[in-house]
Amino acid sequence: MDAVMKKLRLSATLGLLALFVLVPFALAAGSAAKPAADQSPAAPLAGAVTTVTGLAISPLVGTGAYGAWQWFTATGDTPEAKAAARAALPWFAQLKFWLPALLIVAACAAKDTLGAVLPPGTKKPLDVLETVENKISGLVAAGAVVPITMNSLSHMVLGAQPAAEHTVALPAGLAMLPVAAGDWSWVLNILTVPFGVAMFAVVWMASHAINVLILLSPWGAVDAALKSARTALLGLLTLTAAINPWVGALLSLIVILIAWLVAGWAFRLTVFGSVFSWEFLTGRSGRFTPAEKGGNAMFSGGALSGVPVRTYGKLERRADGVLEFAWRPWLVRAPKTAAVPPDARPGVGQGLFFSTVAAEGEGTLFILPPRYRGHEAELARVCQLPGGVRPAGLRKAWGVLRDLFTGGQTAAT
Repeated sequence: MDAVMKKLRLSATLGLLALFVLVPFALAAGSAAKPAADQSPAAPLAGAVTTVTGLAISPLVGTGAYGAWQWFTATGDTPEAKAAARAALPWFAQLKFWLPALLIVAACAAKDTLGAVLPPGTKKPLDVLETVENKISGLVAAGAVVPITMNSLSHMVLGAQPAAEHTVALPAGLAMLPVAAGDWSWVLNILTVPFGVAMFAVVWMASHAINVLILLSPWGAVDAALKSARTALLGLLTLTAAINPWVGALLSLIVILIAWLVAGWAFRLTVFGSVFSWEFLTGRSGRFTPAEKGGNAMFSGGALSGVPVRTYGKLERRADGVLEFAWRPWLVRAPKTAAVPPDARPGVGQGLFFSTVAAEGEGTLFILPPRYRGHEAELARVCQLPGGVRPAGLRKAWGVLRDLFTGGQTAAT
């Protein structure tokens, strides 16, 4: 295990080195080494697809690194002209944004690297904060950076000159198509901006699932491996785009296709992470009481047949005594229901960070959001769970360890 953890820490360190040192210089070198850019009309589209995909994989890393690249590659004949060119860059390419953004990224990476050697669960509060940061940066990128990128694409394709504050350098040739006099880029924006935002949303959900998996994982080594894999993908995408925009676009399309295929799984994880992060940070458990009627909201587990894992819905005991879980696919479609098997004899497993409702055979039927912390016994009473409340997860492991040293016996509630 120690050898594996050392390798994972080494991989994380090398990934960060590639991100902060090699990638910006490779981008600059790639741009300088290819003065004869692709002049085809579709070249800006290839660059835009790669840019949006990279931003979606890691919004804060992508936005910060993309802004830093534009800042360092801004040109001018004199120092004053170069300063003016940098001042004309969009807000995310200004030093006051991209430098703090990359410092936050470095702090998160240090947290994951140190977490590989810390006791399980020690860095979970910081993981929650990083999950919230990923959501905020994703919203900022989807609402500002992606539209600016697609707007610049429209101007380059149609040959109009964009405003200075909206100038974005895409890693592709500036192809121009002859059109009638006037700026018709707004017409193309109607098609390209929604397309770019949708493409960003699909890839971002799949990438954000890594943050949620880190929340679920109790081991820092697994967290470092997941983060290193995402950083490696972002670095590969950036390097291929710098070498050849079309290869970068092809790799981006593969990433988009995979993200589309796992969209349902990623959406459920996104909802799961959103609910857990919000309730953990706001301390909702102190303002919550399990509902006597109308059902109690929770997430489905792997042992509930016919329901995708981590589906958000409500559990309620019907008048005939059957426990029933009701949910809406994608939160908006027609409602569906699934009954808990009568022989499951479910009970609440009280964990250290979150609790579950498990069948008698240890299979997890439901995952409880943080609002249920301290209310497990009341939930068991309201839902009439025959298994009652018992320790689970790290809490159960701590009880076993305590009994080992004290000679006592852990009592389940």
